[in-house]
Formats: sequence, C-alpha cells, structure tokens
Amino acid sequence: MSVQTQPSSEDLRPHWLICAGALLAIVGYNLTCHFWASELQLGVDEAQRVLIRSVLYGLAILLFPVTKLLRHILLRLNQTMPGPKTAKQRYLSTIIVTQFLIELVSLFGFAMFFLGDGFNTLYIFSAMGVLGVFLHKPNTSEYLAIVAALSSENQHGPKYH
Repeated sequence: MSVQTQPSSEDLRPHWLICAGALLAIVGYNLTCHFWASELQLGVDEAQRVLIRSVLYGLAILLFPVTKLLRHILLRLNQTMPGPKTAKQRYLSTIIVTQFLIELVSLFGFAMFFLGDGFNTLYIFSAMGVLGVFLHKPNTSEYLAIVAALSSENQHGPKYH
C-alpha cells in the first residue's frame, strides 16, 4: 500500500457522491409520495399519528447534535487510530455514517406519509434531511487534517505506545 503524499481534489469525489445519493433519495421519497399517494397511505388514526409524529420530531431534533458529536469523535479517531486505512477511506467512513444518520430524518417523513400524514410533514422532514446533508457534507479542511495527522504519524511513528 502506498502512502499518498499530496491530497488531490479527486479524493473527495466518492464522499460527494454519498451526499448526492442522500439528496437523490430524499427527492425519490417525495416523488414516490406524489405519484403514488393514494396507494401508499394506510390511514392510521389521527391520535396515533400525532403521537408517532411527536416522537419522530423529538428523535430528529436529537439526531442533529448526536450526529455532530459522532462526526467530531470519528474525525479525531481518523487522525489517531492506527491501521492500514488511508485518510480517504477513513474520511469516507465518517461521511457514510453521518449521512446515514441524517438520512433517517428524511425517512421519518416518508414513514409518516405512509401512515397517513399529509405532504406538510413529508416536506418538513425532507427539509430537515436536506439541511443535515448540507451540514455534514465533506469538508476539505477536515480531510486535510486527517492526511496531515497520518503523514505525521508515518514520519514520526505512533503517538501512543
């Protein structure tokens, strides 16, 4: 395995593709709901939907800071954990995990629509999902920090014995 000395602009292409996939999934949920609304909706009782919607809103609100904290932890682990993975592979894992967690927020809207809620709930959760994709998009400076930490470790040996 070769150690990459100079990061290139192409390094983050798979990372951006993950974000594009997340956005396309959100568009797909919305289009599915628009084209097949009557076939999809179950028509669960309003009182049950209000309870489920409230719980899902709470989970969505909690997922944002939890995802930010997890991203911070993963970024630090990417810089310090030993192992054969490259900086690109490590950062891609971080992007996949954070985008997956944020994609759950969008899925909440799809689930609520499936249970019988209207487009308003779908749009709110979708907008939150799009915001989350934007907030957790690849960041070149984060990637370069991982590259620098790994190259420093390769030059000076592991930091912890």
